Amino acid sequence: MATFTSNPLGFLFNTRAQWRAVGLLNDDELLTKLLYPVILAIGPCVAWYYGTSQIGWTVGDGETILMTKESALHINIAFYIAMLCSLAVIGYFIHWMAETYGSKSSFLKGTVVASYTATPLFFAGLIGFYPVFWVDLLIGIGSLGWAVYLLYVGIPEVMNIPKERGFLYASAVVGICMVIFMSLMGAVVILWDMGMAPVFIDA
Repeated sequence: MATFTSNPLGFLFNTRAQWRAVGLLNDDELLTKLLYPVILAIGPCVAWYYGTSQIGWTVGDGETILMTKESALHINIAFYIAMLCSLAVIGYFIHWMAETYGSKSSFLKGTVVASYTATPLFFAGLIGFYPVFWVDLLIGIGSLGWAVYLLYVGIPEVMNIPKERGFLYASAVVGICMVIFMSLMGAVVILWDMGMAPVFIDA
């Protein structure tokens, strides 16, 4: 069953079986699963680089807005690093809180759980190939809801704890995710002030 954990679609359509497989992995096997976010996080970055520098978007009835290729590249490199660092931080807190909820974990297991939970977000990031605000918003909200569902299903399965305790555990992880999101927003403002603001051109 552990071989199923390399299949991203499995986490979307065969959720519980995939999480049970993750729960059976040892640290050596978990280490190889870190390639999962490293590879899948590339997709959204490529999509948004292409969408923002080649397709562009409009605000109301205005002209199409594009980023310069250099600006889009720098921002998407930072986006890639931020995604991986965020998953590592979330993974650390999943590990750190495990004992509180009567489970045992490791930093590797926590990071893998965080990474697989982000599967819907990786797929949703591909909408960047054609940036349309209302479509992006709907898909983004839907994928976020699906990711939260994966977390609530996965925590009890992987950590081998009762569902009631797993609900509290997963809720604490969601709280951590919200703090990280707000921190990233603050970091974006700081980076923009330091010269990493996007550079736009008219289509």
